[in-house]
Amino acid sequence: MKVLLLIILTALPLTAWPVIETYQFNSDELRLRYQQFTQELRCPKCQNQNLSGSNSPIAKDLRRELHRLLQEGFSDQQINEFMVQRYGEFVLYRPRLNQQTLLLWAAPVLFLLFSVIALVRVIRHQRVTALSHKVDSPLTEAEQQRINKLLEDSSGKDTDND
Repeated sequence: MKVLLLIILTALPLTAWPVIETYQFNSDELRLRYQQFTQELRCPKCQNQNLSGSNSPIAKDLRRELHRLLQEGFSDQQINEFMVQRYGEFVLYRPRLNQQTLLLWAAPVLFLLFSVIALVRVIRHQRVTALSHKVDSPLTEAEQQRINKLLEDSSGKDTDND
């Protein structure tokens, strides 16, 4: 028991404790805008984390810069422009529609279209295959007699078992 306690107490300082940053805002509107921006802006280092969820140094700098811009009265559009100029379109979780991001915005529609086309082709292929395997000619007399004999043999076996 003492060994377990010693291990826990030794490992405790190694855990990462998140730092909660507190900024003072002149109004609740600015605080809400700050929270919205920290949810909608991506950390340039952390690939798939927003600013509010990242503890990287660059995310901390961006939050500090965002606070400054809001306090200085920048509009949402001006803040977005500033962040894009400084870090590129990657910083936006919802990038704007332009030449560079056209494929990104069109990809879901194209994927759906290609999926529907592929599904239609598979269904058509299955129908054609089923029709080509369908037997159009009746059985020959020898084939019919063989089937009848097999059926009689199997029905005769069933009556013997009862």
